[in-house]
Amino acid sequence: MGGRERGVVTRVPRAVAYAALPAELVLFGLLLGGVRVPEGVLVGGEAVVAALLAAEGVVWLRLRRRGLSRREALAELVPERVLRLVGHELALLAGLGRWVARRRHGTEGAEGVFPHARDQAALMYGFAFVCLVETVGMSWLLAEWPVVHAVVFVLDAYTVLFVLGLHAASVTRPHVLGGGRLRVRRAAHVDVDVPLERIAAVRQENRFTHEKREGELNLDVGSRTSVTLELSAPVEVVGLLGRGRPVTTVRLHADDPKALYEAVRDAVAVTRERTAPSPGPDPLPTA
Repeated sequence: MGGRERGVVTRVPRAVAYAALPAELVLFGLLLGGVRVPEGVLVGGEAVVAALLAAEGVVWLRLRRRGLSRREALAELVPERVLRLVGHELALLAGLGRWVARRRHGTEGAEGVFPHARDQAALMYGFAFVCLVETVGMSWLLAEWPVVHAVVFVLDAYTVLFVLGLHAASVTRPHVLGGGRLRVRRAAHVDVDVPLERIAAVRQENRFTHEKREGELNLDVGSRTSVTLELSAPVEVVGLLGRGRPVTTVRLHADDPKALYEAVRDAVAVTRERTAPSPGPDPLPTA
């Protein structure tokens, strides 16, 4: 399937989805508000959704047969930003599961694991408690308006879950050193591999103010960073919505900054020794 043909095949289901989704939301709002909707409209709406799902399933299978991976085929049908947002929400839910199970993400075979969520715990728990109090209060105040009560309750409950998911993702996704790279992370939306050979300098320094500047990545926790990496070549940082930018300075924090600093310093030194050019053979004696 050529690119032009594939574009036509995938644009049609996507255009139908763009039209059907708002209509479904309006229909759901009417039903939630107690408005009587003709049965024919309900049947027609469900038929359109079923046909759309079936068409997208057929197109997805055709793309898979043409050699595309599962993610590539899905990306042809769903906009990348939507995929990233949905993936981020799923990652938060997965983080909650790992948090309960006391498991970490991406630490298999690591030479060093450096948690970084301790200093934000009190703030996140406090924020979640405030959101929980708001949920209870709004639920009581809106008890006489069932429709509004249901909508606000769902939003408030999801907010509490979202806040806990952010903290859980930070707990279960520590910084990881191993395989010739330092993997620096924050929650579920920042995950950057920094090759050790690109680290020109590493410093242990506490900073509590961070201005947004080109070429800098600040992974502050509780408004604090404690380790700074200066890079000899940029690494690309991809944002939540897929936009990338090069950075040559990375500031991050760890629960034990000294341990992170010393581990990175030693690993960089070993990497430089391994990649340093070997001395040439001794010159032959001359007569």
